[in-house]
Amino acid sequence: MFIKRHLFDDLKAHLAKKEITLITGPRQAGKTTLMMLLKEHVQSQDKRAVAFNLDIEIDRQFFESQEGLLRKIALELGGDGGYVFIDEIQRKENAGLFLKGLYDMNLPYKFIVSGSGSLELKEKIHESLAGRKRIFELSTLSFTEFVNHKTDYQYEHNLPEFFALEKQKRQSLLEEYMSFGGYPRVVLEDTVNEKRKVIAELYQSYLERDIAYLLGVQKTERFTALTRLMASQVGQLATISEIANTLNLNTATVNNYLWNMEKTFLLHKVTPYFKNVRKELTKTPVFYFYDLGMRNYALGSFGGTPVSPSEGGFLFQNFIYNLLVEKIADTSNQIHHWRTTDKAEVDFVLDKNVEAIPLEIKYRLLGATETSRSFQSFISTYHPPKGYIVHLGENMERPINSTQTHFINWSQLLFEEL
Repeated sequence: MFIKRHLFDDLKAHLAKKEITLITGPRQAGKTTLMMLLKEHVQSQDKRAVAFNLDIEIDRQFFESQEGLLRKIALELGGDGGYVFIDEIQRKENAGLFLKGLYDMNLPYKFIVSGSGSLELKEKIHESLAGRKRIFELSTLSFTEFVNHKTDYQYEHNLPEFFALEKQKRQSLLEEYMSFGGYPRVVLEDTVNEKRKVIAELYQSYLERDIAYLLGVQKTERFTALTRLMASQVGQLATISEIANTLNLNTATVNNYLWNMEKTFLLHKVTPYFKNVRKELTKTPVFYFYDLGMRNYALGSFGGTPVSPSEGGFLFQNFIYNLLVEKIADTSNQIHHWRTTDKAEVDFVLDKNVEAIPLEIKYRLLGATETSRSFQSFISTYHPPKGYIVHLGENMERPINSTQTHFINWSQLLFEEL
């Protein structure tokens, strides 16, 4: 069954632009499916298109030189132009320079290119194609995409009302998503056993095809141990020296592994928010997983429904972080965490350049407008115009000094402008 992706309309709109359309994202997030749908779209308009996949040996032969590829394209499309789709471009050595040379020839072809999160793709290609491409990042299914699929798109244009009325369904969908994550192949399977087999394959493929290749090693046990450790402490301060001691690794290796985890769309790093360097922790980050299913599998808790309250707190925090990342896409806003030397902490600070908005996340139903001392400390220090307590219950409001504090159900984050 086809799952609608929000990015598809943006990609269609960009087909009219000369610059290269570059689709990045985690392995198996759905990039190839989107590429094929785009190809079908242009062909339905009687436009010519050709597709290559560098994971397929018979296609790789055409990428030995630019001349050889152009001969193949001309054979398929002729000289009047058309659309060229290239999947898994990270398999091509010096892919950025290769594409740059094609683009600078001013050919009558539009290039749509995709690839997983390798260093070549995320670093060298970006640099080589400066001013010649637009990047579209496709993550695993967002919660909205997941809900629309699970409800057969019945409420696609009226999700706020659906969530307001169907509170039990709202909660069950949240728990399912927090347990299994958003990999399309996982979502499409009907049984827990089959979902587990798929996520196991994805996880092993990540280790063997991305990490082993990037790190130049065959044995990834230490990397796996670090992944498991990071899964156990999402949203908690990640002190590199402590992690290194726990795993019997040196700090340089830990930093290298974490950097690779970011570059391959496994982890997000969230840095501290600070103004007063003396009182606030300014170096120690926290980490969150791109996909909750991958996080759960690394920890050995995949498919544990319903999510237990003890484990659910940080997992829910990770879920909310991913929602916030979606909300600030295409803006200059940033998400930080806040910690002080006095151990005051706020889960998230939305840095909007002119103001900083605190958000505290509670995996429980609040019946009253209660706030922590840490939240009040942030308000006293920075005097934000508003702040948010995100929880499982109903919406409430309460002024704290000059800050209007909104107690909102988590589903409101999908629709409310912060």
